Amino acid sequence: MHTDESINAYTIGELLSGKAFHYDPQDRHGPGLPALAEPIVKLQGAKDFASLTETELRLTTVLVGTLTVLSLGLGCEMFGFISCVIAALLLALAPLPVYYDRYFIHETLFVASTWGIILAGARMLKTRALTASAFAGGFAAFMLACKETAVIHFFALASALVLGCFLCPIQCPARQPKKRKAMAAFGITFFIVTILLFTWFGRNLAVFADLLKAIPNFTARAGGEGHEKPFWYYLVLLGGGWSGALILALAGLGMLRALRQPAYSASFMLAVYALIILLVYSAIPYKTPWLALNFWLPLAIFAGQFIAWIWTRWSKFSVRLGTSLLVTIIIVLLAHDTRQWAFLRPADESNPYAYAHTGEDLLRLPGRLKILAKKNHQTDPRIAVVAADPWPLPWYLRQFQNVGFWQPGQTTGAADYFITSTDVIEPLTTELKDYRPEFFGWRPNVLLILWVPNADIP
Repeated sequence: MHTDESINAYTIGELLSGKAFHYDPQDRHGPGLPALAEPIVKLQGAKDFASLTETELRLTTVLVGTLTVLSLGLGCEMFGFISCVIAALLLALAPLPVYYDRYFIHETLFVASTWGIILAGARMLKTRALTASAFAGGFAAFMLACKETAVIHFFALASALVLGCFLCPIQCPARQPKKRKAMAAFGITFFIVTILLFTWFGRNLAVFADLLKAIPNFTARAGGEGHEKPFWYYLVLLGGGWSGALILALAGLGMLRALRQPAYSASFMLAVYALIILLVYSAIPYKTPWLALNFWLPLAIFAGQFIAWIWTRWSKFSVRLGTSLLVTIIIVLLAHDTRQWAFLRPADESNPYAYAHTGEDLLRLPGRLKILAKKNHQTDPRIAVVAADPWPLPWYLRQFQNVGFWQPGQTTGAADYFITSTDVIEPLTTELKDYRPEFFGWRPNVLLILWVPNADIP
């Protein structure tokens, strides 16, 4: 489990114990993932944090990612049947979505909500259906409940709409009184759902002050905080492997075609939206690979549109045979990359998606502690963890009942076993004088030390 996954898992454990979700503006995200994951893990029989499993948690994102693939069929009217079939294949087979749709993080839900806004919002703008407006508002609220960076996407979507209004004013919904009710329904639904989710259905009314505190925190985080990457990071990431460059090229050609379409067409507005979020995310120093999921959906659609254009533009057998061969090659290349990164080397340091991922060596730690406890006839050993950032240890030590976590410099008291990061050994010299170290890989180039009493060796 990645550190972020373990933190989200701990939140689910608190919900299973009967506590209400409490938004933490310092280093967490909103209630979107817990709101959806809690009932799903309960349906699988989860009772508490100690009994949770990776499969029970990750099933939430797997299901949402699968539904996103299937829901591309709903975009056929806007983007074309062949385009959406190709885009569905790219979402179902590409290493980026396959890898992170199995991560218990907010990004998969965030992308699904974005797609929901696009679908329902387009329906809202085309008709005056209040149901579509309510769905669009609900998706927008859930998107914000997933991640605060939703405001970037709201800005990009609004910019695409404003540009469409400017270039095609007669199509602008603001000029059509019959559609103003739909816009109002969108706003009301967004407001209600946002309040319900962030207050955890009325159980945490102090959340609005926390939301205001989140603004400076996330402004500071945007500066990098150790995750600084160059402007072109996402293009390099998306263009990597055997398949990346080909798909980027097809998507780029498809986007150029989309920008030549009428300004109020779905393809033109999606292209404007995609360009804005790509530029904004690239300009922000803080970058992580899972954020590239936000670009993959529009890129997949544009790649599909370009292939569809070739297919329909030329009806010669040789051209269509070549197009079919191109799609087959894409699928083969995607399968190779996905097999490498999602299945053969999911936690390898060379994997571009395994970003600061937990080392597989850490999986030995719980078993080693159980062996030591059994040897010493300890039913409830006291374990003291000393580290500035102990995650994901709370997840891997969840089945031990007597575990305490301390920051460096704090007094731990006596313990049967100590677990420390390598930078806190000296202050604990007295406590550890009768212990010997055992080393475990924690993250790439980061070690964790289990301190075992000398009498327990080996």
